[in-house]
Amino acid sequence: MADSDVSPDNSRIDPASRAAVLVEALPYIQEFAGRTVVVKFGGNAMVDPALSHQFAADIVLLRAVGIKPVVVHGGGPQIGRLLARLGKETEFRDGLRVTDEETLDVARMVLTGRVGADIVGAINAHGRVAVSLSGLDAGLIDAEQRDEALGYVGDVVDVHRRILDTLIGDGFVPVISTIGADASGQTFNINADTAAISIAEALGAEKLVYLTDVPGVLTDVADPSTLISRLSASRARLLIDDGVIAGGMIPKVGACLDALDAGVGSAHILDGRVPHVLLLELLTDAGVGTMITRTDEVNP
Repeated sequence: MADSDVSPDNSRIDPASRAAVLVEALPYIQEFAGRTVVVKFGGNAMVDPALSHQFAADIVLLRAVGIKPVVVHGGGPQIGRLLARLGKETEFRDGLRVTDEETLDVARMVLTGRVGADIVGAINAHGRVAVSLSGLDAGLIDAEQRDEALGYVGDVVDVHRRILDTLIGDGFVPVISTIGADASGQTFNINADTAAISIAEALGAEKLVYLTDVPGVLTDVADPSTLISRLSASRARLLIDDGVIAGGMIPKVGACLDALDAGVGSAHILDGRVPHVLLLELLTDAGVGTMITRTDEVNP
């Protein structure tokens, strides 16, 4: 590693500690080599340049050790800011942006022309492996309108994985913006959280990881020390019924449960504000977020 790539903090880590970190990661690298990990990229990690840079480095490292990462991204805050600059008001219903033709044009421009390009650029700064896609490319995502009252907001009908198989098989990292089209060619903006589930299902992913602005599932939302690091699907449902999982955490956990029902091996809720959170969660014993599995049995 070049001297310019080593921070002062890293330079003070003694060799034995560095070796211990590598040894701890080894069984996880061996376990997940050749497996697909879908990462839904969002929250502060997307808008903070330093965190985005660290995320990109994590993706390249995962690929370098044989794991097959796929990045799915939204861009709600960026879309909202551009709409505001254009003087266009935004209406939300049940957490979804009502999308007319002008809003759809803005969403396509932001997602494919700005956000996707920024993520690809950050990853390629560490290794020229990232390729930007939208759900329109090679007919990747078939969509249908969710509700006429929402306008051009869609749901995933099908994911055609051929283009993904080609890219992943050639060693590339797909970076996917969730715009899809129906049989007539009409395009729709699709919620990235739910689209990530369909993509993970289509790829038979080992893991689906959500980068968010929360540490994970907490039994007391005011106390970060109450983080539940490992959670079975049945217990997650009980915690929802008992009101322990409440508010904005319900849709996050619900998305994880849907992913498990779709056949994904495990789903993770991570705090994207934590530097190198992907590596800490996937390649260490303790992890740093919440991993949700179908059963109580937990494998590496």
